[in-house]
Amino acid sequence: MMRRTLLLGMLALSMPVSALDLDQLKARLNELEQPAATSPSPAAKPSGLAQFTAQEQTASLKQALTQGAETAVARLAKENGYLGNDKVRIPLPENLQRADRTLRKVGLGRYSDELTTSMNRAAEAAVPEAKALLVDAVKHMTVGDAKGILLGGDDAATQYFRRNTETALGARFKPVVTQSMQKVGLARAYNRFAGQGAQLGLVNQDDANLEDYITRKALDGLFLMMAEQEKEIRAHPLQAAGDLARKVFSAVRGQ
Repeated sequence: MMRRTLLLGMLALSMPVSALDLDQLKARLNELEQPAATSPSPAAKPSGLAQFTAQEQTASLKQALTQGAETAVARLAKENGYLGNDKVRIPLPENLQRADRTLRKVGLGRYSDELTTSMNRAAEAAVPEAKALLVDAVKHMTVGDAKGILLGGDDAATQYFRRNTETALGARFKPVVTQSMQKVGLARAYNRFAGQGAQLGLVNQDDANLEDYITRKALDGLFLMMAEQEKEIRAHPLQAAGDLARKVFSAVRGQ
């Protein structure tokens, strides 16, 4: 207050008498005091991922990935999870597809249909084995992994799962697939003839064993469904499990 009175007096002495107007003095005083009255602007509030700690980011991602993995497995493990889904249905191996066209011409298409159904049923029986391994991969995720996934592409998490679980998943899937296909006579016949065909270069080596083929295709279908779940959560964060996950994915999407 004293400073303001002193400034007002000095201004009054420095201005001509004719110009001595109280309103003008106040205006000049406000101009002089403006720099001093202006306080530094507060630091901007962090936005995007910066508003969350690394631990919060990791925890939110684990929530969302556990949800996505469990949902993908549940959808595939039910009856017609593979067979009734055009995106993941396992077709006959390529060399059998050529034979299928001939079989259908002579009214024997039902054999191909039976084999296709058996293959997809085997995949549906095997896919529940994935749940424990996928959840375990989430638990062992590092802060660095989480950061890379959050800021990565639409399928960054799916690629993380593929890198860290595919081999172990294949080892879990194949015994279940093999057990399922043992009851299918056509499968045994296929393995016998396709194995010989592979040795002669007539059959793709990857398709020479039906159980290996089904296992590989079952994994492809699982990772495809997981990628769709991941993309859905990124596009619609409010569908993520847990309040923290919704907030973090919403922040990522807004960046």
